[in-house]
Amino acid sequence: MTTKTAAAAARATVYGYPRQGQQRELKKAIEGYWKGRVTADALRATAAELRRTNWQDLADAGITEVPTGDFSYYDHVLDTSVMVGAIPGRHRAAFDAGTLDGYFAMARGTRDVAPLEMTKWFDTNYHYLVPELGPDTVFTADSTRQVAELGEALALGLTPRPVLVGPVTYLLLAKPAPGVSADFDPLTLLDRLLPVYAEVLADLRAAGAEWVQLDEPALVQDRTPAELNAAARAYRDLGGLTDRPKLLVASYFDRLGDALPVLAKAPVDGLALDFTGAAAENLDALATVGGLPGKRLVAGVVNGRNIWINDLAKSLATLGTLLGLADRVDVAASCSLLHVPLDASLERDIDPGIVRWLAFARQKTAEVATLAKGLTQGTDAITAELAANKADLASRAASPITRDPAVRARASAVTDADARRSQPYPERTAAQRAHLGLPLLPTTTIGSFPQTTELRTARADLRAGRIDTEGYEERIRNEIREVVSFQEKTGLDVLVHGEPERNDMVQYFAEQLTGYLATQHGWVQSYGTRYVRPPVLAGDISRPEPMTVRWTTYAQSLSDRPVKGMLTGPVTMLAWSFVRDDQPLGDTARHVALALRDEVVDLETNGTSVIQVDEPALRETLPLRAADRPGYLAWATEAFRLTTSGVRPDTQIHTHMCYAEFGDIVQAIDDLDADVISLEAARSHMQVAHELAEHGYPREAGPGVYDIHSPRVPDAAEAAALLRTGLEAIPAERLWVNPDCGLKTRGWPETRASLENLVAAARTVRAEIGTTGS
Repeated sequence: MTTKTAAAAARATVYGYPRQGQQRELKKAIEGYWKGRVTADALRATAAELRRTNWQDLADAGITEVPTGDFSYYDHVLDTSVMVGAIPGRHRAAFDAGTLDGYFAMARGTRDVAPLEMTKWFDTNYHYLVPELGPDTVFTADSTRQVAELGEALALGLTPRPVLVGPVTYLLLAKPAPGVSADFDPLTLLDRLLPVYAEVLADLRAAGAEWVQLDEPALVQDRTPAELNAAARAYRDLGGLTDRPKLLVASYFDRLGDALPVLAKAPVDGLALDFTGAAAENLDALATVGGLPGKRLVAGVVNGRNIWINDLAKSLATLGTLLGLADRVDVAASCSLLHVPLDASLERDIDPGIVRWLAFARQKTAEVATLAKGLTQGTDAITAELAANKADLASRAASPITRDPAVRARASAVTDADARRSQPYPERTAAQRAHLGLPLLPTTTIGSFPQTTELRTARADLRAGRIDTEGYEERIRNEIREVVSFQEKTGLDVLVHGEPERNDMVQYFAEQLTGYLATQHGWVQSYGTRYVRPPVLAGDISRPEPMTVRWTTYAQSLSDRPVKGMLTGPVTMLAWSFVRDDQPLGDTARHVALALRDEVVDLETNGTSVIQVDEPALRETLPLRAADRPGYLAWATEAFRLTTSGVRPDTQIHTHMCYAEFGDIVQAIDDLDADVISLEAARSHMQVAHELAEHGYPREAGPGVYDIHSPRVPDAAEAAALLRTGLEAIPAERLWVNPDCGLKTRGWPETRASLENLVAAARTVRAEIGTTGS
């Protein structure tokens, strides 16, 4: 492609951008508002300035069409619920009294009112607030925010494109509201919802929108004929409106499959498709349906979910093929850049040569703009960029960081027996009960305790040299003593050391394993104001020395009760990292599993009898298409068993999962062969306990009775009621009592009260079933 090949200049665009700001200004402003230190007007001003900065950064990078409406104070699905008036009845009074406080009440709950359920956004680590709908739901349009943000961008002289969650995806993500039959299908509300979308679209057109993007990522999943018919009807109706802007229907995260011909035939003006990873199949599928004559195609050829540089030459070849399949072809990232950090150039602790392999949001926007320029003007216009990109790709491929012969030889020598416990579960559980001597309904926590300001300050002081290692470690010992003492006084049966030394459940381990890189500014939103810094898994993984043994054995020395060793499992280490893309994920998982196996064995050797290997990402990493799942689950469950199978029968292996839909992976949970699993269950009212029972799950389980992502403190009666619901599905001799997740983000006052109530609830229920607890 050496000459101009496109009939019109290709637009460069993205579907969304990181919201937090370079210094996480949004997080600080929102949390300041919650604490009463920041006014509502000041919060809104901070948000407006962040939006302006984002749009200007995009325009300066060469993005010719900027997204609006992707910005959110908490979650874009929650924003959609507000836009369509789907406010739960229990939050209506708070919402009507003050929109901002009502909005946050839906997200976080209040002292007296539970929040919306939270779960993972498809197969990412972003969490959304699940809409609650029922047959009595009345939708009403409120486009105030969408119109206002469009106006802000227009005032800057930019070309904006509002982005909305599409009506079909919104309904497919929803659940029946509390009190509504579980058989209720929110998709039956489509005909009631479409007029509201029509009103919003008319408002946006009147405000100056030329195009509006409707995101339908749910259509990349396996869909029934009825669901596909609903999509066809939705876009027939919306496309047939006379008072509307041009409609761009977007999908991402995977191939569209049977939904592609549905959308290709719909009377909309354009489609935005993902062409990265498995979604590259969209190219051949698009040719099969005859392309998109008369329509705009926005081609997502830059991976919006990972941080490796794009192969520009390969992407240009894809774009060149697409030129013959649509009326016009524009260039984009594959999905919103919400899922990557802001700017790789800020990383000063990574070798500059390696930084050149990385593309965060700002670098990806530059790649998109470069590709649009090459598509429009030909490769001669981007010769320097192509040469630099080729050199960077070659540098990464040849680097000794990427390959360790010893790691590869060990992985090749693994046998099936290495991934199996020496005895079956019935024999192990008898040995463990004799060894541990726990009561019926044993109580425990998931692992972390509050990360106080003092702990964060201590880590910052150590990095800055204000305290030495000895001073820092004394602070950690003091915290562990306090955490263990509190747990003993409260009456918990299996203790934890509280993880005061850990910055993050993945980063902490990544920093001690070879093959990983740690960032300083690689923040990514997980939910609300919770941001994480996923490490970069760049090469082969090994463990030079023990990572957790020292602090776990110290905690155990303080108590006669068992103290759990706490590790993050291999699948989660991959899922919550930016994982290498130059080999199969299963190979990388095996490398990580072998490194963690060494840690598990060392914990047991040093006296730890209960070891928890957390796999909260097992469900979220599940491929979106059913055909791709057996292969994934095979290597994922093997990696967990490889991590945990080197211990004695009387060592109890726990695992933990949270905030996901578990019903479709119950067999995989069984295949992990963990002795005890703890799961999120408080917001979903013990749904997972019944899913385990229906499967015939034979091992011990702890469905959570305390929702740690809400500041409200459940009283003992509420926790006891959840326990009784759990007992309807899981026998008492196999039921544990625990929170939904770790307590890192909670404050000490609510943690103390909630755990005291949890223990009291366990004692109450033990007494009810005729057994005296400890």
